[in-house]
Formats: sequence, structure tokens, C-alpha cells
Amino acid sequence: MKKKLMALILCMVIALGLTACRMPSDGKRDADNSDVTQSQTQSYEAKDITVAALKGPTAIGMVKLMEDSKEKKTANNYDFKIAASADEFSSLLIKGDVQIAALPCNAAATLYNKSNGKIKVLGINTLGVLYIVEKGNTVQNVADLKGKTIYTTGKGTTPEYTLKYLLKKAGLDAEKDVNIEFKSEASESAAMLASSDSGAVAMLPQPYVTTVMAANSDVRIALDVTKEWEKLSTDGSTVVTGVIAVNADYYEKNKAAVAKFMEEYENSVDFVNSNVDTAAEYVEEFAIFKAAVAKKAIPYCNITFIKSNEMKTRINQYLTILYESNPSSVGGSMPDDNFYAE
Repeated sequence: MKKKLMALILCMVIALGLTACRMPSDGKRDADNSDVTQSQTQSYEAKDITVAALKGPTAIGMVKLMEDSKEKKTANNYDFKIAASADEFSSLLIKGDVQIAALPCNAAATLYNKSNGKIKVLGINTLGVLYIVEKGNTVQNVADLKGKTIYTTGKGTTPEYTLKYLLKKAGLDAEKDVNIEFKSEASESAAMLASSDSGAVAMLPQPYVTTVMAANSDVRIALDVTKEWEKLSTDGSTVVTGVIAVNADYYEKNKAAVAKFMEEYENSVDFVNSNVDTAAEYVEEFAIFKAAVAKKAIPYCNITFIKSNEMKTRINQYLTILYESNPSSVGGSMPDDNFYAE
């Protein structure tokens, strides 16, 4: 009997010891942690956020987020506006009627300077999307552009400065060694290329590159402008095409909502790059481009998600080169540190 009693007492002691190992010393931590988690979940309230983007690569990275928003699966309530030009929403972003926007990097810098700091940059969403395309097979490097007529768009904007930077780095004079013929739209440059003789050259953005190549089998990608930039530059810089900007006042008052957006946007970028076929269907669904074009173009669009210090370094390097080419390309002066969100 005594042996049975001793065995029972020993079992009770072991059981109590195991319980003590599982329970914090005050016996409340698990409950407290549960309460904190529940409180954190319940404390966030979805915000209504208007997001603008350009009809092109700067919008393609967010199509999964657009789809999730349509299905009511997002943390915030998003209203997406796709525009042909940043001019359509720039003033709205400054006023705060549009809270977040995807726009060209230099346009964001210009807007920051002209508005006295009423916007901030959250991240880079698109690197280089420009390509030198040729009807023929004579251009193998930038130096081979000597003597060529180059059809392109963007006189007085980023494409012009980018092209002239490459030519200069390759030892060519943009005024003497080549003939740059500016057109008002990328589709016009593509049409000029298609109707020209063999050896014609154009600098086009994606997905227009894909469109013109699909229509004419004689056209090929001769140079990836981003790769050529990186090969010729001596400062480690690269082309930064698109950024995500936010109204500065909205950002200061709604950092949690902006953080939620950034988290969901990053997931969208990952999805687009990993699931091209499905992403292409979304691109057509939201009237950005036809799915067949998007499917071929997405791998060449350099859609990305870069934030924090790397974002700041890359943007600053790129804007510095544009500023040295023409100060007005970034709004007259280099943006200060307040240009970058924390």
C-alpha cells in the first residue's frame, strides 16, 4: 500500500513539474500574449486608399494586388486609377486626393521640388524598361550606333538623357555621331522602325518592344539599355524607371496603412514575376495591355521591389546623372533626404 501511495505522489510531482515548465512564472504570459495579438489584429482598421499608376510596366507589378482588392482580400480598400500620363494624377497626389502613385522616378523628384516636399518616395518598382531594337543585325554594342538614325520618344525627358548618357560613355557625340529623331509616342517610333529599311534602329520601352517584334520578324532586341548602362557606368548606378510615391501628409498620419500597402504590393510583385501567365491575364483584365503581349513582355520589364537604403542609393545615383545632364530633368535641384520615406 505504501509503495502504491509513493508511486502516486511521484506521478503528481512529475506532472506538476511538467506543468510548471510549460507555464511562465506568473502563469499569465500565454493569456497576455493572446490578448496582445488579438488587440493588435482588432486595432487596425482598413483605410480607403486611392492608388494611381501609369499604363505600362509601372502598373503591371500591382495587378495581383488589384485582383485581390477586387476580391475583397486586401487589408485596405483600394481604388486603382490607371492613367496614360503622370500629369493626369500629379496634382491629385500633391493635394492628397490620390494617396499613393506609381510614376517615373524623375517625375517624382520634379514633383517633390515643385511642391516643396509634399510627396515622399516609398520604393522602386521598376528598373530599366528601354531597349535598342534593330531591323537587322548590325548593332552589337552602343558604339555600333554611330552613323545611325535612332527613333525614340521622350525629348526633354528621361529617355533622351538616358540615350545621351550611353552615347557619351561609349565615346559618341549625340549631336554629331548619330541622328536622334524624336516622336511623340512609342507607337509612332515603332511604326517608323517597321516601315524603314534594314538597319533602322529605335529605342523603345516594353511592352512596345514585344508588340513591334510580334508584328515584324525582322526586328530584334539589339541592346538592353539597363545592362549597357551598368556596363558603361563607373559609379555602380543603374536605370531607375518607376517609383512608388505617397502624399507626405497622408504618410505621416497613416503609416500603418501605408505599411500594409507596401507589404501587399511586394507580394504582388513577387507573384507577377513568378506567375507570368496568370499575371498577364490580370494585365488584360485591368485594361493595361493584351495578355499575349504582357506574357512576352513581363520578363523584360524589370519589375522589382526595392526600399530603404538600397532604394535611396539607387535613386540618388540615377538622379545625379540626370541632374548633371539637365537640372530641369529632376525639377531644378537634387531632392534632399526628406524625399525618402523612413
